Amino acid sequence: MSNYVVLSPETHHDTRVLTEPGKTQADVVQFAMTHPLEFRNIQACYPIFFSKSRDTGEFFPLALLGFEKNENLFITQGQWHASYIPMMIERQPFLVGYQQTADENPNPVVSIDINSPKISDNEGQRLFEGNKPTDYMKGIMAKLEALHQGHEHGKGFISALTDNDLLEPFSLDITLNNGTSNQLMGFYTINEHKLLELDGDTLANFNQKGYLQPIYMAVASYARIRDLIDKKNALI
Repeated sequence: MSNYVVLSPETHHDTRVLTEPGKTQADVVQFAMTHPLEFRNIQACYPIFFSKSRDTGEFFPLALLGFEKNENLFITQGQWHASYIPMMIERQPFLVGYQQTADENPNPVVSIDINSPKISDNEGQRLFEGNKPTDYMKGIMAKLEALHQGHEHGKGFISALTDNDLLEPFSLDITLNNGTSNQLMGFYTINEHKLLELDGDTLANFNQKGYLQPIYMAVASYARIRDLIDKKNALI
């Protein structure tokens, strides 16, 4: 179970993070959450789908990495075989948390999951040199800031999709070269028929808010399913 605490040079001066892909099970996941500002890079490597949170019922976009739970088809022999790694993978084991202040305005702070398998005391990337963040940690903070901005932008994007009924359930039956079958269920895609029916004012509004391009990036990404099938076949 995750246990996030506020990151500080005093407490985590000797803490290191394992960054080699596949070094721990933290990277071996079927999908990674993403956001529309990242879709341009994501669609170059991964199919983009949508899922619904069991807790809140809200939709969120994701990059599909495998066909089964705890399967990442892009990691082999300690290497991530794609030109781009999703931010939500690279930011581990950090996230932006919030502390209450005297004026009741939450103060954003970097938090670290001290129970993460990526944490190490003797190998991996150092977080601090003296009291200053290392270049690695500066890169993580930049990614966390980009993720925060992306997810904030993504809230309006998801609302636009749902308000216009542009998400539809998706399922896919896949037969591999050895005759075994895989079924992809529980995800949602852009309803292209309804997208084509949107009026000019709605499309103009989408474009002004930066929603139109990621919609078409998501649609274009479906071609990447073939790449996943090829990777799966290569393992059997």
